Amino acid sequence: MWYSPTFEVRYAGGASEILASVRDAVLRAEPALTMFRVRTLEQETEDSFSRERLLAVLSGYFGAFAVLLACVGLYGLMSYAVTRRTAEIGLRIALGAHPSAVRRLIVREAAFTVAAGVVAGLFGTFALVGFIRSQLFGVQPHDPVALAGATAVLLAMALAAAYIPARRASRIDPLTALRHE
Repeated sequence: MWYSPTFEVRYAGGASEILASVRDAVLRAEPALTMFRVRTLEQETEDSFSRERLLAVLSGYFGAFAVLLACVGLYGLMSYAVTRRTAEIGLRIALGAHPSAVRRLIVREAAFTVAAGVVAGLFGTFALVGFIRSQLFGVQPHDPVALAGATAVLLAMALAAAYIPARRASRIDPLTALRHE
C-alpha cells in the first residue's frame, strides 16, 4: 500500500505566501520528505462536489431533452390532428372563419392537452413527495417557484410547438381542403 501523509495548515492570507514557509518547516523537520499535491481547502471542496455537479448538469440536459421530446411529440400530435381535420378546417374557412380564429382553435386544443398533462404531473408530484424529498437537496417538493417555472416553460414550449400546425391550418385553401376528402 502506498502511504501518503496529509498535513493541514491553518493560515491567514494567500496560499502562495504561506507555502514557502511550510516547505521550509517540512525540510527542517525531515529533509527526505517531499511535498506534492499541495491544495487549498477551497480546491478540495470543489473536487469533492465534482460528482454532484456532473449529476446536476446531466439532469439539466436530460430535463431539457425531455421537454424537447415532449414538444416534438405535441407538434406531431397537432400536425396529425390538423391533417385529419383538413376538410373541417377548410369548411370553417369557406364559411367565413377568420384565420386567427382557426389558429386559436388549434392552439387552444394543444393548451388543453398540455394542461391535462400538467395537472397529472402535479398530482404525481404530490403523490411521490416522500421519494422526491429523499432525492433533492435544498429544494422542497412543494416549491412553488420550481413548480411554476417548470409549468411555465412546458406551457411556453408546447404552445410554440402547436403554433406551427395552427398557422399551417389557418392557411388551408378551402377549395383544396373540400376536395381532399
